[in-house]
Amino acid sequence: MRPSSEFAVSLRFHGDLAFFLKKASLGAEVVRLLGEKTSVKDVIESCGVPHPEVDLILCDHVPSGFEFQLTHQAAVDAYPVSVPLHFHPAQRLQRRDLRRFVLDGHLGKLARDLRLLGIDTAYTNDADDLLLVRIASEEDRALLTRDRRLLMRSAIRDGYCPRSDVPEEQTVEVIRRFDLASAIQPFTRCLRCNGLLEHVEKDAVNSRLEPLTKIFYADFRRCAGCSHVYWPGSHFARLEARIARIYAASTLEPPLGS
Repeated sequence: MRPSSEFAVSLRFHGDLAFFLKKASLGAEVVRLLGEKTSVKDVIESCGVPHPEVDLILCDHVPSGFEFQLTHQAAVDAYPVSVPLHFHPAQRLQRRDLRRFVLDGHLGKLARDLRLLGIDTAYTNDADDLLLVRIASEEDRALLTRDRRLLMRSAIRDGYCPRSDVPEEQTVEVIRRFDLASAIQPFTRCLRCNGLLEHVEKDAVNSRLEPLTKIFYADFRRCAGCSHVYWPGSHFARLEARIARIYAASTLEPPLGS
């Protein structure tokens, strides 16, 4: 026999939030039985959906924030960022204008792609969860990770879990999620350390170049952070092709001069 204080909350997850649900729950309501007052954030995350993925919550058709307390039987609808902004625009929960990111150690190729596009991307392959959370919080960066439990940390304000395990597809997802089209500036960041690249005269780096590089190339950039030198060598065409594929998949216009 149920305690008299127990009440049911039914939840429906819209759009691609179904990615986080167990297969048995796809397309159906998820029901949680509660015995005490509970925040809607905690109930949503008990279903496996991290709060940075939820952009709009309706409790019995009324918009609410994550802190809203459920005290009796209710129906909750959770929507992702992809829901059009004209739907309850004033009650949306996620920021779309973030331009700084931190990535966990399993997303190295995504980090390289974002840096290739000129996006400010903090990444080291050995950063632990505590460091990732601290960087995200202190530097106001969105956390990119496929670890949903990490995204559920209360200290994480913004974040995203790439659905695909293919790096180029992940890059397209991030561009769309954070509306990064206007922030893209290819070949302006160091692929190694994320530092900004600056044009440098050939004479300033001549001693660091191989003999054939000295003969065939005249355009050089140097990282302001780690001093690594870049030039449009044989690999440049492959990088340009990668950027072109990302632009095409993101339905963006290619950058001028590419």
